[in-house]
Amino acid sequence: MNQPDISTLNDFVNINIEKFHNNKLKTLSDINLKNILKKKNPYLFKAKNITLASDFITEILDAFLSSSEEKLFGDFLEELAIFISASTCGGRKSSATGIDLEFDKNNTRYLISVKSGPNWGNSSQQKKQRDDFNKAVTVLKQSSHTLHVQPVLGICYGKTKTTYLHGYMKVVGQNFWYLLGGKESLTLYRYY
Repeated sequence: MNQPDISTLNDFVNINIEKFHNNKLKTLSDINLKNILKKKNPYLFKAKNITLASDFITEILDAFLSSSEEKLFGDFLEELAIFISASTCGGRKSSATGIDLEFDKNNTRYLISVKSGPNWGNSSQQKKQRDDFNKAVTVLKQSSHTLHVQPVLGICYGKTKTTYLHGYMKVVGQNFWYLLGGKESLTLYRYY
């Protein structure tokens, strides 16, 4: 495994953080209040006792922007994970459904689904992730080229121990970045 080049990594992050902010600005400029109103539950705002139109608009825009920022930042983290693994161990974007990244290390093919934080998805989304892992593993095990296949739920931030759940490994925070970069000092928070 190669060590990540910190200078190249800094360049990647700087360029892509700028793209993140530009995408955020584009989202703001493309806002259509009618479309946002169709997607938000008005009863929630009534339950929150929001009675002024200006407060309602502010709340609805805040909720919309927050969810769009989370998606944009999650996309950035996925790209960062692929970039790091590509430079350290030949990682690549996966073509398997529900799998973001794959790479080979120590006679093991790692299939990774990247999630930005530990509180992702409802129970049906988590079940679909398990199904996607199972399908990808089944396809790869039919190939005689792969000795061992390890599905991984990679969580970009958080502090929990690595665990095995439902046939996949859950790797969180620093441990996730170490799995990709092979360097203990590779901490994401240094780069943004």
